[in-house]
Amino acid sequence: MAKSSARRCGFVAILGAPNAGKSTLANRLVGAKVSIVTPKVHTTRSRVTGIAMVGETQIVLLDTPGIFAPRRRLDRAMVKAAWAGASDADVVILLVDAKRGVDDEARAIITGLTDQKRAAILVLNKIDLVERPALLALTDELARLGQFPDVFMISAETGDGVADLRDALAHRMPEGPWLYDPEQLSDLPERFLAAEATREKLFVNLHQELPYQLSVETEQWQDRDDGSVRIDQVIYVQRENHKPIILGKGGQRIKAIGAAARRDLEALLGRRVHLFVHVKIREDWAEDPARYRALGLEWES
Repeated sequence: MAKSSARRCGFVAILGAPNAGKSTLANRLVGAKVSIVTPKVHTTRSRVTGIAMVGETQIVLLDTPGIFAPRRRLDRAMVKAAWAGASDADVVILLVDAKRGVDDEARAIITGLTDQKRAAILVLNKIDLVERPALLALTDELARLGQFPDVFMISAETGDGVADLRDALAHRMPEGPWLYDPEQLSDLPERFLAAEATREKLFVNLHQELPYQLSVETEQWQDRDDGSVRIDQVIYVQRENHKPIILGKGGQRIKAIGAAARRDLEALLGRRVHLFVHVKIREDWAEDPARYRALGLEWES
């Protein structure tokens, strides 16, 4: 807990390689699902902001895309967004998959932090999958590579060690007024969160490269008199032969994806959701500047 009774507020950027568990950690710190989570790498495409309250302290969490060696324009834009999150933050977390250890991506991130002269809190994740002697050896190896004034060992999946990390982050936040209502979980529009919920289910249910070649947009949002909401979404794919893959036999796959997304949205919004999802073709959407703006990414990356 923050030791001062004065209000505090600051930004924390979570950096790490793809699939290190950044979104799972952000959700755990917030106490609600504000960032989608899948087993596939590069799920997070833009900075997702979550808001955590610790007593009189508000922590604004920046869940950034995984940092990796980019190949395409979208890759470069995602990596640029991640580093922008680090430069904007009061505190930077370097999240390392303890099971994966120090790989080329982790080394590149440490080099980037060193070049920016940024110290970071080192957080080893997935400690439930690694023996303690290996964790200590990994900590020593990372300490030789970068500047880490504090080290935490956690499991974002189970929550082990996360409370201590949350309290430490709160203590490091500067004094100042809160930026958001204390009941608010994210600063992202509900339309965006709804589209992300559907995209998560697409990632989980589709295989190989197809999830990376689609986007989801919330086209209509209608609040109803009974307190429920009707949400109309479009899944854009790049090729005609992608449509039947998403629809599935007799439309069963798209129905299952929509039902799963609706359940998550009802939990997030706290009300009944009527979700209608359609599939359309939009060739080369990944080269459309408007799509980058919608994701909060820079086209010139």
